[in-house]
Amino acid sequence: HPSLPHSLTYCDQNCSLDDSKFEDDYYPVNLFPIPILTGITVICALLSLIGITGNIMTILIVSKFRDMRTTINFYLSSMALSDLMIFMCMPFDLYRIWQYRPWNFGVMLCKMFQFISESCTYSTILNITALSVERYLAICFPLKAKVVITKGRVKGIILFLWTVAFLCAGPIFVLVGVEHMNGTDPLETNECKATEFAVRSGLLNIMVLVSSIYFFLPVFCLSILYSLIGRKLWRRKKETIGPNLNNRHKNNKQTIKMLETANIAEKLLRCWGFS
Repeated sequence: HPSLPHSLTYCDQNCSLDDSKFEDDYYPVNLFPIPILTGITVICALLSLIGITGNIMTILIVSKFRDMRTTINFYLSSMALSDLMIFMCMPFDLYRIWQYRPWNFGVMLCKMFQFISESCTYSTILNITALSVERYLAICFPLKAKVVITKGRVKGIILFLWTVAFLCAGPIFVLVGVEHMNGTDPLETNECKATEFAVRSGLLNIMVLVSSIYFFLPVFCLSILYSLIGRKLWRRKKETIGPNLNNRHKNNKQTIKMLETANIAEKLLRCWGFS
């Protein structure tokens, strides 16, 4: 989904009209031609159906079956919950691209859906990074990892990550509001967007910077971690070629887990980057 500060900046530059353009009437407007909007809506509806079903199944399976309650699956369940909350906000995003003015759902709902979308995005990025750190410890320092990485600690880490995500997204309540153009009828021109205060004070630019850090810093960390993991597995492979079939099988399992985690991280960060 589009990252809030970037989408708000885009909307401020392209959606808002000058007061002079409201002299006669102020009809609701959309951002794109109807065929494009229809295509976007259909794609989002299909993705929502698949995503909601898959994420609910992930959470139910991990919670119901004891064997599935691994530390990796705890992180995956946390990200599944984040995705579900984002899908809950998708109807409002679709409403805004179909008709960004007027906003008819009130100030609090405007702030809340933006806050949830932003905090869930942050939470997903943090969970990906934490999961990658865990995989690094498990592969490069297996003995230490068995002591350090426990289910209880992982649950605590996930709770901490969600807290950080909520705190980082907290400024949304100040940045976003429902405003209308001066001299116009609020019932016709109300918009859920970045407030004038946020734009003029520079807070919106700071939030854009925070969002950028949330992308580039994890990408840097993941690049370093998976480079170290790859080097470790390569050295271990050279040491265990031939003589010990059990060690080779164990290394293959670790490699598969590492690649699965890297694949999840790569896909999610790619989506975050496109937004």
